[in-house]
Amino acid sequence: MSFSDLFDSGFKKRNEDHFAAIVRVAMADGFISSDERAFLDRLARSLDISEADYNLILQDYKSHPINPPHDYERRLERLFDLARMVYVDHIKGDLEELLLRKIAVGLGFHPENVKYIVDKALTLVGNGVDLDTFMDEIKNMNK
Repeated sequence: MSFSDLFDSGFKKRNEDHFAAIVRVAMADGFISSDERAFLDRLARSLDISEADYNLILQDYKSHPINPPHDYERRLERLFDLARMVYVDHIKGDLEELLLRKIAVGLGFHPENVKYIVDKALTLVGNGVDLDTFMDEIKNMNK
């Protein structure tokens, strides 16, 4: 096995675990709504999750460990990507915020702060900020 194969399989496994964690968050209320399903479909494509792996993860998402990034910077990067995806795909209204809040909790943001973090994230993404500005604004939103 080559070094690049090791990197590729590790990257693939992290993507699958990340996807499974998001499925777990979506399943917190016992079912996946049609809006959540559409979001998961788009996310699976962006994470390069095959249809076979997608179906396996949906059936057995609890077997994947929840590994939110330990690093705050990585959590912000994932939040930025997810907020951009939600914004770009025009998922509107309360479902948008509810889904993003669930995911933010799954990423490791504190449940008491998640409403404010998601509101700020969606505002920033709506204003078209780049990742560096996004991260700086979220880090300094309480100052």
